[in-house]
Amino acid sequence: MTPDPKIVVALDYPAAAPALALVERLDPGRCALKVGKELFTRAGPALVETLVGLGYRVFLDLKFHDIPNTVAAACDAAADLGVWMVNVHASGGRRMMEAARERLAARTQPPLLIAVTVLTSLDRDDLAEIGCPDEPLARVLRLARLTQAAGLDGIVCSPLEAAAVRRELGAGFVLVTPGVRPGSAAVGDQKRVMTPRDALAAGADYLVIGRPITAAADPLAALAACEVETRED
Repeated sequence: MTPDPKIVVALDYPAAAPALALVERLDPGRCALKVGKELFTRAGPALVETLVGLGYRVFLDLKFHDIPNTVAAACDAAADLGVWMVNVHASGGRRMMEAARERLAARTQPPLLIAVTVLTSLDRDDLAEIGCPDEPLARVLRLARLTQAAGLDGIVCSPLEAAAVRRELGAGFVLVTPGVRPGSAAVGDQKRVMTPRDALAAGADYLVIGRPITAAADPLAALAACEVETRED
């Protein structure tokens, strides 16, 4: 068993039943789980507590973005569920992120607190449409610096930005990378993607992988194939 598995399986399901059916075919010693907005909205906190009870580390991916007190309270509520990691939007600003950090710091064993920088579905044209003239990398770096200054544990970024963030912000700053696809998998709706091996080489700590595992006929075998791509030659 791997004590700190690098693969986080995205449970992008519309209900608890198929998510739990998938989880029963995996291994908590070999992967963590990500619960996002759709599944959490439909299944609620009870599902998260069930997954934690099964021994899985759970990344609650709700991307909180609101006034500082509201986000701090939401992160505290997430910690009550026993989650391993929770996230906010870095674009919510320094005060919001500091409020969340300070609330969680009062706990004996707080979850990792990370911030989303630029969604992997966005490219330069998408950013321009919402009034951000930066290239994705420049915006990721700006928000990563702000996140580190606010005292958070790390960020979510595309694997394409991981190397630059690692060089600038150093070791110990956690990088969680969606947009990871094994070499044989389809890209889907994400525009900035990389293979597991290349993402880790670029400096990523944790790789979020969804459909290549969850849509496979044998999810555990698909997880094993992804694990092979995370090992050094």
